[in-house]
Amino acid sequence: MRDDVQDYYGKRLSGSGDLQTNACCDQTPPDYLKPLLARLHDEVISRYYGCGLVAPAALRGARILDLGCGSGRDVYLLSALVGEQGSVVGVDMTGEQLEVARRHQDFHRDQFGHGHSNVAFFEGYIEELDRLDLQPGSFDVVVSNCVINLSTDKAKVISDVKHLLKPGGEFYFSDVYADRRVPQSLTQDPVLYGECLSGALYWNDFLTLSKQCGFADPRLVESRRLTIDNPAIEARLGDIRFYSATYRLFNLDGLEPACEDYGQAVIYKGTVEEHPHGFMLDGHHYLPTGKVFPVCSNTWRMLAESRFHSHFDYIGDFSTHYGIFQGCGTSLPFEDTQSSSSGGSCC
Repeated sequence: MRDDVQDYYGKRLSGSGDLQTNACCDQTPPDYLKPLLARLHDEVISRYYGCGLVAPAALRGARILDLGCGSGRDVYLLSALVGEQGSVVGVDMTGEQLEVARRHQDFHRDQFGHGHSNVAFFEGYIEELDRLDLQPGSFDVVVSNCVINLSTDKAKVISDVKHLLKPGGEFYFSDVYADRRVPQSLTQDPVLYGECLSGALYWNDFLTLSKQCGFADPRLVESRRLTIDNPAIEARLGDIRFYSATYRLFNLDGLEPACEDYGQAVIYKGTVEEHPHGFMLDGHHYLPTGKVFPVCSNTWRMLAESRFHSHFDYIGDFSTHYGIFQGCGTSLPFEDTQSSSSGGSCC
């Protein structure tokens, strides 16, 4: 199947217009990214097959790894965001795509005014990152855009990502997920696989896999339903529903398996350049500037022990535990009413 994917993206597709579904189609970018995207080379844009946006906040000076970088659209966008003090490394298995990316390296260096090239490209498989010249614990952020679903060994990819991240670093990526496990008969179809559909993980299996690989508290940033827009392929897929979703996974050891309340809170300072009015950590945590915002211990650590540390003030510590944090999907499983019985023992 890996050879089929390599052939699909290297030889069968000459541009995004050749795709047969809308699974690998991008969404509208935020206003602050539009001027940067407009400066990318047309050929790099035309060979882009992502399904989401992988440009999280506060990247200035960061070292980033892009898995399945293709023609380099996200690499070059991120290179503008990290600046000269940062760097971006792209990895892809498709030589034809990398040839496009490398051909326009000087163009983008000039576009963004970098005195030196802050990007590099490696040809290789994302299931074999340990075979590339990549230093363990050297990346602040790892991104991927609609590529993990194409991998034939997703556990290896996620485990290798954790190995390459610095403590407090994050895996921020968009991908396609299914609302159930895809039948094996469909996973053998090279077109359905190449269109980022039949290789998609069942969302709950993804959460389990992430935790097994050491990312204890995956956070969903955003999601949208994919409509496929191809009647013949829709008929073959039956009732399976697919979604494009963006997750962020922090490389923090010892995160709690549930949202625990220690009476902690944070105050966002409004100092992330692109987000002066509020900061969105994930789909359940939008933190308005200046507001005291109660958070669970995991959220507190994701902010305090990551590159976001300086953008927040922190209230509280871990000295007193108050139980499960209210509203985080887990509650006390017991009856909370007192019995009217006047006496007797219970066994």
